[in-house]
Amino acid sequence: MQVSGRVLVCDSIDRAGIDSMKRAGLAIDYKPEIKANELVATVKDYDVIVVRSRTKVTKEVIDASNAKIIARVGVGLDNVDVKAAEAKKIRVINAPEAASVAVAELAIGLMISLARNIPRADAETKKGNWIKKDLMGTQLSGKYLGIVGVGNIGRHIGRMAKAFHMNLIGYDPYPINKEFISETGMIVTDLNTLLESADYITCHVPSTPETKHMFNAERLAKMKPTAYLVNTSRGEIIDENALYEALKNGKLAGAALDVFEVEPPTNKLLLGLPNVVCTPHIGAQTKEAQELASIVIAEKIIQILRGVI
Repeated sequence: MQVSGRVLVCDSIDRAGIDSMKRAGLAIDYKPEIKANELVATVKDYDVIVVRSRTKVTKEVIDASNAKIIARVGVGLDNVDVKAAEAKKIRVINAPEAASVAVAELAIGLMISLARNIPRADAETKKGNWIKKDLMGTQLSGKYLGIVGVGNIGRHIGRMAKAFHMNLIGYDPYPINKEFISETGMIVTDLNTLLESADYITCHVPSTPETKHMFNAERLAKMKPTAYLVNTSRGEIIDENALYEALKNGKLAGAALDVFEVEPPTNKLLLGLPNVVCTPHIGAQTKEAQELASIVIAEKIIQILRGVI
């Protein structure tokens, strides 16, 4: 069944989702570089607003809008004023299922980068410095991986980590899938016990008032001095100043960060530490994840407009 409506795509998304919406009968305006003032001025003409992380769907945008749907091609909704949207009875949707594998693979890659000093090894070898004796690493096999947030991404990481013969410890304020626990042998515990026990900790929680600075000085101090912290979720969950102090003073072995409190990051002291590996928020930045996210969002938009969901 064909549907009607105008869709404003505010950020760059994969063509597969755009083509799917066009086939369903939707009119698409593709403006991936649209500025905030232009968005406020023109948003009233659209039934659906599609964004990634660049565009901020503020209360001002929502108040000017006549949209039925705000669609986030990705996971986090921290760039959308969800409360303002709900007040206007606008549906807010996202595609958390699309990027799970991509983010999990990056987290594993960052763990290996930390364990084997890969960024430093690469940089020094390219400079002509053969520093093999300075690059003693550690193995993942046999180590304890603490997963904070055992949802889609956390479970993917757990399964991948089992292939490296790692032991799993999990914490989540919500019930963890029982089949996954049985499959992987994960030890489910409280957050403090996880922090005290894990050799690697990987974070997969949303940015909310409750999770802001979840990893503060007090919690970082509970971690082993030989432990590594990996964050591919949201930068706000870590107090970067506290992390800098812990790493600088040898209270933690290292950290790998794909996300930051401010993006692009401004904490030059943290980024300058030799035991920090950084990437520019590329967790979902794979061809496969972006194609799937656009398709998932397009299908949800079509189904909502058809009255199916």
